[in-house]
Amino acid sequence: MLSRVGLKKGRMDWVILAAAAGLLFIGTLAVFSSVGVLASYERIVRTHLIAIPVALLFFSVAWSLNYQVYQDQWKFVYGLSLLFLAGVLFFGVMDKGSRSWYRLPFFSVQPSELARIGLIVALANYLDRRGGKMREFGSSLGALLLSIPFLLLLMKQPDFSAILTTFPVVLAMIFCAGGGVAHIAIIVGYAAVSALFPILWTLLAMSPELAQNPLLGFFAGLSSFGWDTLLFVAAVGALAWFGWFLSVKLYSNLSGVFFTGAALVVIFGFFSGMLVRNQMKEYQQKRLEVFLSPESDPRGAGYNLIQARIGMGSGGVFGKGVFSGTQSRLGFVPERHTDFILAVVGEEMGFMGTGLVMTLYLTLLYRLKGAAQLARDRFGYLLCCGIFSLYMVYFLINFGMLLGFAPVAGVPLPLVSYGGSNLVATFFALGLAESVYSRRYALV
Repeated sequence: MLSRVGLKKGRMDWVILAAAAGLLFIGTLAVFSSVGVLASYERIVRTHLIAIPVALLFFSVAWSLNYQVYQDQWKFVYGLSLLFLAGVLFFGVMDKGSRSWYRLPFFSVQPSELARIGLIVALANYLDRRGGKMREFGSSLGALLLSIPFLLLLMKQPDFSAILTTFPVVLAMIFCAGGGVAHIAIIVGYAAVSALFPILWTLLAMSPELAQNPLLGFFAGLSSFGWDTLLFVAAVGALAWFGWFLSVKLYSNLSGVFFTGAALVVIFGFFSGMLVRNQMKEYQQKRLEVFLSPESDPRGAGYNLIQARIGMGSGGVFGKGVFSGTQSRLGFVPERHTDFILAVVGEEMGFMGTGLVMTLYLTLLYRLKGAAQLARDRFGYLLCCGIFSLYMVYFLINFGMLLGFAPVAGVPLPLVSYGGSNLVATFFALGLAESVYSRRYALV
């Protein structure tokens, strides 16, 4: 009996590894094809080929170690992740408006990729320890507070694409841990308000004639702190009080806490939106404009997205053939080996290639979900939930971006896009999931 348990204990989910290997193979072909005409071709190929064995090494280490080690050492993991993120602000290099990279002699490292896995480990430990207290708002708020240092450091770089992929993971883990739906709705409401204000200010900037309206002109002026800001806060507070007063007169069951909470969500979301707006670089502002109206600047900000869609659509069912894409190889699709790698796959491998990528990704996500369900403890379950959520977000953003449902956010597609740091972090995360899976029947 013990030998059978030991046999099961050492098993690996080979479907996860096979799906990851398939995606990596397709991605490697697409990356090599897309950079064939670039002056940096040799450097990119060399970095990619070095990253693959390093990623497999990280995978092996994460899989072989008992995942519960990370629970015991979560403070070290959390502190080291924050240290890496903070250090890049002082010792990192500036690239495309963000200080997000450590430049080493033969390659560069993006600390946010591994730090995000560290945050998942810390959150899994915290939510595990809260146990039956997850219905209390303090538990959900505690998870959010644990994440705020990460989000602030990412904003300081600034790296809004990393924030875009991190915040939904925090919410998903709170939900999987049993957090109250109302509490999650409050956090989502705060995030929605924080995003809504920059979007509305951008729309007004794209249509200056709208600002001639006194009310819209007043709203446009709220993007920078001033007396208008204080007036807005007072107006929100007054509206909340009036709503509560009406509720009392109409004998409603809504308490004053509801109106106070709603006012605080709007006010704090407004200030966060103002901070985001003022921290945005010009190219990030352009990306938001492209999301709202891709055709508004077809030769400038909207060029990337339009050319990517042309390339993806021109592949037809079976594609033009690997290393035969014109849109990608001739340089019509910028950032084709990172942000728009799906456009290369679509052009050269057609609908069949894109469908295969989608199938492999969905298979990977399905097996990660299965690993979570088979976990022998709550920490392992939450760890797999966080990893599943992270790669679900990557998947949705990348496919949504080309379909126009998500903004062009500079988010790679793990295992397919070029990026050594992302590849290493991805295999490390998959190794953690395999560690949970392999110990699902462990006796101790």
